[in-house]
Amino acid sequence: MTQSQSDTLYARIEKKVAAINADIWDALNIGGNPFTSHAFLSAMEESGSVGKGSGWSPLPIMISGPDDRPAAILPAYLKGHSQGEYVFDQGWAQAYERAGGQYYPKLQIAVPFSPVSGPRILFQDAQYALPLLKAAENFITQNGLSSAHASFVEEGQLDFFRDAGWLIRQDIQFHWYNKNYTDFDDFLSALSSRKRKNIRKERRIANENVEVKLLRGAEILPHHMDAFWIFYQDTGARKWGTPYLTRAAFDLLLEKMGNQIILIMAFNENGMAVAGALNLLGADCLYGRYWGCAEHLDHLHFELCYYRPIIFAIEHGLTRVEAGAQGAHKLARGYLPCPTYSAHFIADKGFRDAVAQFLEQEQSAVEDEREFLTQLGPFKRGPDNI
Repeated sequence: MTQSQSDTLYARIEKKVAAINADIWDALNIGGNPFTSHAFLSAMEESGSVGKGSGWSPLPIMISGPDDRPAAILPAYLKGHSQGEYVFDQGWAQAYERAGGQYYPKLQIAVPFSPVSGPRILFQDAQYALPLLKAAENFITQNGLSSAHASFVEEGQLDFFRDAGWLIRQDIQFHWYNKNYTDFDDFLSALSSRKRKNIRKERRIANENVEVKLLRGAEILPHHMDAFWIFYQDTGARKWGTPYLTRAAFDLLLEKMGNQIILIMAFNENGMAVAGALNLLGADCLYGRYWGCAEHLDHLHFELCYYRPIIFAIEHGLTRVEAGAQGAHKLARGYLPCPTYSAHFIADKGFRDAVAQFLEQEQSAVEDEREFLTQLGPFKRGPDNI
């Protein structure tokens, strides 16, 4: 544990989230985002998904007052690579190292393996935000590191990073928004005729030879999670080479936050699970996280990952569904392009200036792309659907 003092504030670094009292941590997680909860982040540690051998070394940074009680926390990690972040800076790393610098390790303020926007500064009082970011900068400069990066920062916290002088980067995800729909057909009625017909066709084909069940909390039994683990391994091996999460992570998530897990599974005529999608439930959002299957069935991915979550959101009065990173194919299924943000502190001024110039050009291109994709959206044209 390291410590420094500024007036009456203390900056401290722990070696794991689990070293911090869960009630204290969650009291600072205003809004209850499930991914920045003590339960989720400690499950990543206890399962071995982060920690030794993973390239993710937990280093939560805290600001404490004279009573030594944490007043603000950054969920931070020392990273030896850029995997599992979904904000791609490998090009920056290559450029910095070609110039003779050492990019890794770097400090990553993030939720491991989760491209989900949320708070990256946990606090009850905003006065602690800037001192906490300055503590992170001090950690970088005192240890000779190249940079600190906060990925998927919720829009309401961007000004804290801007005020600290961090660079802001923008990207695109596809989210579904609930416009007070009464049911799925009401949602479909807002779409153009061609898109509406296509979705109905996809759903009919997807459900022809399977039974889809939505399981939550105690309804999720060990054999369900065993099946889903197989699905997840297949998807992870194809996407990343090695799955990020360990088998134990799923058991711990179920144990720690089971009622927030929405597992949507498809079973064949013999009762065998053939595909599944695991979601986490927030206060007003359903977050799609992991998908996998034992065999390919036409349009089943769309049914489990996009359409069933929409139905759940409508039935439970949620404002939106976030179905994960990337995927312009979501556009035709009612998910619209939305901005996501990251913030970056670059220690070397010359490299910082080069990155700032790159981000200025990139942001213009991203904004143009988002505007273009929005115009291609599936909704009927009109003042209520712009």
